[in-house]
Amino acid sequence: MKRFENKVAIVTGAASGIGRATALKFAQEGANVVLADIGDLSETLIHLQKIISPSGVRALHCNIGVREEVVNLIETAVASFGRIDYAVNCAGIAGKISKPLHEYPEEEWLQQIQINLIGTWYCVKFQLEQMLKQGGGNIVCVSSAAGLVGQPENSPYAASKHGVNGLVKTAAIEYATKNIRINAICPTAIETPMIMHGRRKLAENPEALQQAINFQRMKRMGQPEEVADVALWLCSEQSSFITGHCMAVDGGAFA
Repeated sequence: MKRFENKVAIVTGAASGIGRATALKFAQEGANVVLADIGDLSETLIHLQKIISPSGVRALHCNIGVREEVVNLIETAVASFGRIDYAVNCAGIAGKISKPLHEYPEEEWLQQIQINLIGTWYCVKFQLEQMLKQGGGNIVCVSSAAGLVGQPENSPYAASKHGVNGLVKTAAIEYATKNIRINAICPTAIETPMIMHGRRKLAENPEALQQAINFQRMKRMGQPEEVADVALWLCSEQSSFITGHCMAVDGGAFA
């Protein structure tokens, strides 16, 4: 029997990168999957429908920074499958520029807080409400290594991810006796569209790419599938005594 046979998993940020890899792995392990993203989900949906029947997957647009869209996500998942066993919150944004804190544009600073922190709070809040109704569940938030240490010239991202880690630790304590576990994953340089084409444009900047690689003790970029494997493990009974943990997935960078 597959690990997540007949279970229900929500994955935000499922159109690409870590979210997409996580959704595919849940499907391969037998779960019904609800995909959510602000971007185009068609490619991920097609791949999932090759693994599980169309009746076992739902896809919908969701900007996690908008409360009503998160509520709709939860309601759609429950209406479709009756419950939510697992939620992996991968959705988030990175800044487009590198600036010291006092020069960082206010609008862009607030946008990252709205999506990465407040949006994740919306997700966790409404996921918890449903899990309390049904008697338990498991939540994993994809944070960042920037939530473990400072990140110069990237203050809003670091602040938002530190906030996510604090949210996870606090929620883990509050619901530890309610059959709900909540953990975070803190990746470093993972080969996703966000990092390859985002602020540092690693795909176009060989020097910056090599700096990122050199920071990892394994001297390579991580792959989305490697982070997805950790997310599924944290959702599984193999990690049944782990909650409130912010796990670095970092190729030894912080060793």
